[in-house]
Amino acid sequence: MKALFMVLNLNRTELTRIDRDRTILVFSTAVTLGLIALYVWGKATARW
Repeated sequence: MKALFMVLNLNRTELTRIDRDRTILVFSTAVTLGLIALYVWGKATARW
């Protein structure tokens, strides 16, 4: 029984880590795309 509970807890920990990594990846991609959009918009309007 102890081994079964250990495996279940380990799987839950890995799933949480994958979700956290995916959240960070999505946020980082969104920030990067936002910065690129601001750069292009700034060059198009000649404000920078």
